Amino acid sequence: MIAVVDYGAGNLRSVYNTLTYLGADVVTVKSPDGLKDAEKIVLPGVGAFGAGINAFRESGFEKPVLDAVEAGTPLLGICLGMQYLFDVSYEMGEHKGLELLPGQVVKFPEGGPLVPHIGWNQLQIEQPDNPLLVGVPDGSYAYFVHSYYVEALNLSDVIATTNYGLDYASVVARENVFGIQCHPEKSQHVGQIILKNFVEM
Repeated sequence: MIAVVDYGAGNLRSVYNTLTYLGADVVTVKSPDGLKDAEKIVLPGVGAFGAGINAFRESGFEKPVLDAVEAGTPLLGICLGMQYLFDVSYEMGEHKGLELLPGQVVKFPEGGPLVPHIGWNQLQIEQPDNPLLVGVPDGSYAYFVHSYYVEALNLSDVIATTNYGLDYASVVARENVFGIQCHPEKSQHVGQIILKNFVEM
């Protein structure tokens, strides 16, 4: 069973529908107790980091999710959910993340392309053998919507990058922790490959 975490700040319906279409046994979980039987966890997110991570914590999900990851349960963070995986975000103040991966979330620099980064852009595959990206061709297009990006401290955690005025980490992974900045549920065939890879891990 795959648990999609509903803490009031996620784009749940399309994620749930895509996973169901791919044949996954999916449950939307609104309380931490719902994670007890989860074989995998999906952490979606839209909006601002501070409001989102606070809603996540106030809903009581932080410790159960971290305990599940510690026990080896695969976790996939999507969009803002990927940013939560890191140490800190500087979106509208300074906000502590889940500290599962070292790095920070910062705004695209002034003088670069228009912010937010909205639309289709390419995934430059850095680690094609990672199970999340098997079958995803280098240069594949995915759909993005974000104003802040991840600066990962360890390049070994970065399995794909995207260029938007600079190269940034757009897909990350370490052991059973995965994150993707784009919206795979809106990225058509490429997004379906990525989500199916997660389902079948």
